[in-house]
Amino acid sequence: MTRRREKAAAPVGTRRAAREFAFRVLFEADRGDLPMQSVFTRAEGAMRSGDDTFPALSEDALTFAQELVRGISAARPDIDATLRRTIRGWSFDQMAQTDLNILRLATFEMMHTSEPHPPVIESAVRIARKFGGDDSGRFVNGVLAGLSRALNSRGQPAPAAQPEAEAPLPDGEPE
Repeated sequence: MTRRREKAAAPVGTRRAAREFAFRVLFEADRGDLPMQSVFTRAEGAMRSGDDTFPALSEDALTFAQELVRGISAARPDIDATLRRTIRGWSFDQMAQTDLNILRLATFEMMHTSEPHPPVIESAVRIARKFGGDDSGRFVNGVLAGLSRALNSRGQPAPAAQPEAEAPLPDGEPE
């Protein structure tokens, strides 16, 4: 077994890993014009069969990724409308699809879950740096910081900030 496979063999139980998995599903579904649930099912099957394209997620992390994918599917019109109001000077056609899908994922969490904004933004920026272009991290950070301020000023309760380190899911291990 290669070192890469050995490292990938242990299930990852962090929310960040689940977010990355959900992002990859969202990106593939969007680029291929495929139903998100079908892409999720295929990606989950690939992960379970040992395909090292996807990190092995713990059951809790996989459940969280599934919740994100289902939530984004259901709330996509609301998410896109919010992003169109938030992003200045860019249309969806002008934006890198990587950045747009990362923003969709984070916007869903910020608007439709009780997850604190700072770790959501931090995870989104890390995913943008990993999969996006040179300026993706800064762009995603700027858009999401503005969205967070707007949501907080509209009276949506500001979730409590958590420390910078990502907390593991129950029974998971920190990165």
